Amino acid sequence: MKILVWALVLICLLSFFQRDRFASDIQLDARLLQEPLQQPQSLERKQIQFKDRQYYVDRKFRYELYGLVVSFREHDGDQMLHKSWGDHLNVADICVIWSDTAQSPFLNQLDFWNGQFTCNVKTRSSEAWASFDMQQLSNNHLISANPYIRDQISKVSIGDQIVIKGWLSEYGHEQGLIRGTSVTRDDTGNGACETIYVEQFQVLRQGQSIWRKVFYASAALLMALGLWYFFSPYKPRRKK
Repeated sequence: MKILVWALVLICLLSFFQRDRFASDIQLDARLLQEPLQQPQSLERKQIQFKDRQYYVDRKFRYELYGLVVSFREHDGDQMLHKSWGDHLNVADICVIWSDTAQSPFLNQLDFWNGQFTCNVKTRSSEAWASFDMQQLSNNHLISANPYIRDQISKVSIGDQIVIKGWLSEYGHEQGLIRGTSVTRDDTGNGACETIYVEQFQVLRQGQSIWRKVFYASAALLMALGLWYFFSPYKPRRKK
C-alpha cells in the first residue's frame, strides 16, 4: 500500500507541473485561423452599477476574437492595484494566440505567463522564436458585470479554444479613467493590451492535455485512499 501511495504522490506532482503543456496534435477550430474582427462603431457611454460603485464604459469598436489560451490571470477587486483603483469590473486577463502561431509545433518550447497586467513570452529555442509572431498574440483585459459571463471566464484553462465577443472599450468611475484600450495589433509595451467589454464568452473546445487528466485522476485516487484510510474500521494487529 505504501508503494502505491508514494507512486501516486510522485505521479500527481509530476503531472501537476506538466498540466499546462499543449497537446501535440491540437485540432484547431477553423475560426482560430482568422485575425480578430474589429469594426468602428461608437455608442453612447454605458453606465454600470457593480459592487456598490458606478462605472462608465465607452465602447469604441465592435470586437470578435477567436484564440488559443496560453496564459491567464484572474483578478480580485479587493486586492493590490485593483483595490487601489476601485476596479471590480476587470474579472480577468486572458492571453491568447491565433492563426499560424497557434499551429506552431514548438508551442511547448515557449513559456507564457501573465504579470499583473501583462502577458509575457520567452524561449531558449531559436526555432520556436522564429515560428512565433507577436502580432498574433494579445493580452485581453476582460470587463463585465454579468454574473454568468464572469463565471464562464473564471472556468477557463490553458489550452482552451475560446471566442470573445464585445467591445474594445475604455472604462472608469467618478474618480476618473481606470484603463484605456489598444485598437491595433502592432503596438507594444504599456497600453498595448485590449480592454474588452464582454457580451459573449464561450469555450469552443477544451484543452486536451493528457497531463491534466493524469493530475486530476491521481489526485482523486489519493483523496479516495485518504478517505478509505481514515474512515475504515480500525483493526488492531495481532501479536505473533
